[in-house]
Amino acid sequence: MRKIATLYGGHAPHFRTFHEPKINQYLEKIIYLPHFRETDLVDMDILIVPSQLHLELLLDAAPAIHRFAELGGIVVAFGPQPIDWIPNQNWELRPTNFWWWLEDGADSGLRLVAPEYPLFRDSFLDIAKCTWHQHGVFHLSEGMESLIDMKDGGSLLYVDKVSTNGTWIVTTLDPDFHFGSYFMPATEQFLMGFIPWLASGEI
Repeated sequence: MRKIATLYGGHAPHFRTFHEPKINQYLEKIIYLPHFRETDLVDMDILIVPSQLHLELLLDAAPAIHRFAELGGIVVAFGPQPIDWIPNQNWELRPTNFWWWLEDGADSGLRLVAPEYPLFRDSFLDIAKCTWHQHGVFHLSEGMESLIDMKDGGSLLYVDKVSTNGTWIVTTLDPDFHFGSYFMPATEQFLMGFIPWLASGEI
């Protein structure tokens, strides 16, 4: 079982998400972001960086997050990324359609492009559990692997094993916020597949 730490920004949705017993059971440490500099990650395997953190504090923490990855750690980043802090980050903000399923011929736009990747191959997730809405996409550099694309271009979820000595799992999805806010049922299904995969699946 991998040891997972998560940053915590102090707002209510994160508190609920990371203290919910069915998720908390997988977490070794919940680190309050202003205290991150004083926190030892030496025995951690994975660091989750939730969505909607304080941006100045996130920038301040970024060098230590990169050092963790350079030592072989796995970094997970959720949500839109309005500032550059992820290696080779190429983020494109797009308008959010919260009501796409009400349209004729509704299509979320998500395309699973790596069904053989263990996250999907081993049935931790399927495309339905990744489907609610999105705020933008990433454009990938050579060597990064997209797991889910948008039909009009860009990646929604990718794995980067080339930019550092560690692994970056990056998604524009923000399940930590919506599950903690008591809406978007798919976000609970996502977390209940994704977090156990982080803990014990093949990455």
